[in-house]
Amino acid sequence: MRLQAGEQARDFEVQDMAGNKISLQDYQGKRLMLSFYRYASCPLCNLRVHELLERYDSLKGKGLHMLAFFQSPEESIQRYVGKQAPPFPIVADPERSVYRAYGVEPSWGGFLKGSLRISQLISAARKGFLPGKMEGEKAMIPADFLIGPDLAVEQVYYGSDIGDHMPIRDIEAWLAS
Repeated sequence: MRLQAGEQARDFEVQDMAGNKISLQDYQGKRLMLSFYRYASCPLCNLRVHELLERYDSLKGKGLHMLAFFQSPEESIQRYVGKQAPPFPIVADPERSVYRAYGVEPSWGGFLKGSLRISQLISAARKGFLPGKMEGEKAMIPADFLIGPDLAVEQVYYGSDIGDHMPIRDIEAWLAS
């Protein structure tokens, strides 16, 4: 079931790639962007992580905390996404339990539509983000949630295709509000 703005974020307790236990409650009093990606070798996902890393200092300076979920096992995340050394926690959720809690679902129509993002795929390849092992649900569509200090969902963005994430300008506008 998809979340709506104004609802309380769904609680979870997970372990990140560094072995730290994380729960939604850890972000009480903070502004959090919770992001769900496809699998670790997805070129479009790695391009998005790269874009966030380029803006990380600015976003963090405005009070944003980030937490990312991938449906791949830890070893794959380390091999692909880990090459970028993200400073924010990443969680392996191969069973997709948190994905289900947040209503993040696959769509074969979104898979096909996203396959037409030629300029983004070329940009990803130029940065060295090449397709590798597909893990989990191949047609999983990304989603981003902006969660306020009271742990209520303030903005929801369910992508329309495999490369569709909340625009950075929307995240920046939320932080400025």
